Amino acid sequence: MASDLICPNCETVYEAGPTEPWRCACGHALEFTERPHPQGDPLPLQRLDTTEGLWTFFEFLPIEKHVTFHEGFTPLVDAPDWDAQFKLEYVFPTGSFKDRGATTTLSRAVELGVERVIEDSSGNAGAAIATYAARAGLEADIYVPADVKQSKLMAIQRADARPVRVEGSRQDVTDACIDAVEGEARSASDEQSGDTPRQTGAGWYASHAWNPAFYAGTMTIAFEIAAQQGWTVPDAVVLPIGHGTLFLGAYRGFSLLNEAGIVDGMPRLLGAQATGYAPIVDELGGRRTEEDEDTDGADIADGIRIAEPARKDEILRAIEETGGDAIALGADPIETALDRLHRGGFYVEPTCAVAPAALEQYRDDDVLDADADVVVPLTGSGLKTL
Repeated sequence: MASDLICPNCETVYEAGPTEPWRCACGHALEFTERPHPQGDPLPLQRLDTTEGLWTFFEFLPIEKHVTFHEGFTPLVDAPDWDAQFKLEYVFPTGSFKDRGATTTLSRAVELGVERVIEDSSGNAGAAIATYAARAGLEADIYVPADVKQSKLMAIQRADARPVRVEGSRQDVTDACIDAVEGEARSASDEQSGDTPRQTGAGWYASHAWNPAFYAGTMTIAFEIAAQQGWTVPDAVVLPIGHGTLFLGAYRGFSLLNEAGIVDGMPRLLGAQATGYAPIVDELGGRRTEEDEDTDGADIADGIRIAEPARKDEILRAIEETGGDAIALGADPIETALDRLHRGGFYVEPTCAVAPAALEQYRDDDVLDADADVVVPLTGSGLKTL
């Protein structure tokens, strides 16, 4: 039985199904009514059967496994030159961490009997949703910026999804996608008022920003890190923030591990944004380095070019509750970090370099102790920039 959805803001409950809304009538993002976690002590990593990838942690997930490539359990490797550990999220089937959310989102779609999914993306999430929709045998429409990277566009097309290119900003892409979803929802029933943006059987919004199924997948990064560190948590995790899907996934995962009594304590969650598109940093008082004030880091870090995160309040709460922070960086430190990563053998895309660049800045600012145990996810493959 698929889990129902609930609004944390007004506590309205929506029944699970292909016509469930993609957000509450009050405008708030929805969550699952179920919050499962296992009982008892976890097995040490060497005794875990990880052949199912992130679905190894099925007991934490309010979704049944239907669509998978056995993705997950990405390597956690020492990076001595950075005094950190890198989590190699770019080795997923489609080359980015977005596969974490795609496997759970498309599994939810199958669970609900959905026939076609709709998503908007700067490229990585769209490629992941398109690929997993193909695996599930579902149709997919992917709304993307008109200037989307050719490699990401081809990944969408070759999975037999329909790319819809939209001129304008990244927000314009989202708006066009939502117009399509809501337009179909309004035409689905003469009785529907239009106030509640419902899904339809013709097009289910598989949004990596709004859909709680996506976050059910991204939170597995916390389970993997904890397992790979002997069921302990690092002092800090430094992550990029666009819509915050991995940032909030880490927060949710570590929170659930604490609720289950598996770990004791939360890592500090330290965010990385690019100047030009740094709404979280702005909310926190606009902390940037002087030399980055007038350089647009979002030109190079196009994957986090998000002006209005769908779950901004949740991101801010996660930062506050973990003693975290967020910083914005310009193009120069991002490019420097990217070159350094490539020379070290980590062939990642430019957006991926924002978090390592932020790691250096956090250390320079004495936000992190020199001997702090820090994990940095490397989120996307350099092969996707071709």
